[in-house]
Amino acid sequence: MKHLLLTLLLIQLSVFVFAQTVVPLYKGNIPNSKNIANRETSFTGADGKPRITKVSVPTLTVFLPAKDKANGTAVIICPGGGYVHLSIGGEGYDVAKMFNEWGVAAFVLKYRLPDDSTMQHKEMGPLQDAQRAIQLVRMNAKEWNVNPNKVGIIGFSAGGHLAATAGTHYNKPLIPNQSNVSLRPDFMILLYAVISLTDSLSRSSKVLLGANPSQDMIKLYSNEFHVTANTPPAFIVAAKDDPAVNIKNSIYFYHALQRHRVRSSLHLYEKGGHGFGLNNKMSNEKWTDWLKVWMKDWL
Repeated sequence: MKHLLLTLLLIQLSVFVFAQTVVPLYKGNIPNSKNIANRETSFTGADGKPRITKVSVPTLTVFLPAKDKANGTAVIICPGGGYVHLSIGGEGYDVAKMFNEWGVAAFVLKYRLPDDSTMQHKEMGPLQDAQRAIQLVRMNAKEWNVNPNKVGIIGFSAGGHLAATAGTHYNKPLIPNQSNVSLRPDFMILLYAVISLTDSLSRSSKVLLGANPSQDMIKLYSNEFHVTANTPPAFIVAAKDDPAVNIKNSIYFYHALQRHRVRSSLHLYEKGGHGFGLNNKMSNEKWTDWLKVWMKDWL
């Protein structure tokens, strides 16, 4: 009986600590969207974790840490999936729970996936949603017990491309911003991230930009070309044997950050492939341990 009561108590505490609320990203009309039926579907991946595809109605799932742990830092989480689906379990909810354990408020972004049938300009949709997520967190900072000067972004794979785009294109608002809320993330965390949409480096280019994008469009969304001295600090992780996203993406971005003297840290696993999420089973070293040290100024 005691064991049963203890188990029930632990479940209640877990629900309390990882309490979550799903909020619409926009009130009313979604910018750059066509008026069609919502075709969003979910499925379970080979890892047993949920994935979502055909996203046209973006949301933010709020994970708040226990009040006695909260340190005011917030992280917006962009799951990967090649801009085709969102690995929202392993690269979203699991990551949010880890950050909550660190006292960090976490916000899982279900961003729109590029689709000509749902958007006027499909290449803009994900970035609009990332900018709106940053705006929304800062506007609700008091309610969510967040310091508006400690709002970062993390992304995996194509979600890493979105996070890096948010970190390099914040001076180009694609959403209404009458209150002039800063759209610049305070830091970026990029896991096996797509950075460049040049043909030699990216498989995501055709999904985001279409089959025959102009060179100007490719350069616009290739983030290594948009680093400045004001680009947010970045923590970058990749595996050398990644078959899906060439590690040159991470290396080129790191070099661009270094050239502009932006605080940045690059960690390359010898093995790990692609999509290892929180745990690279090919290594005894945990990137999350490295990250916690790197984030000491925000925790």
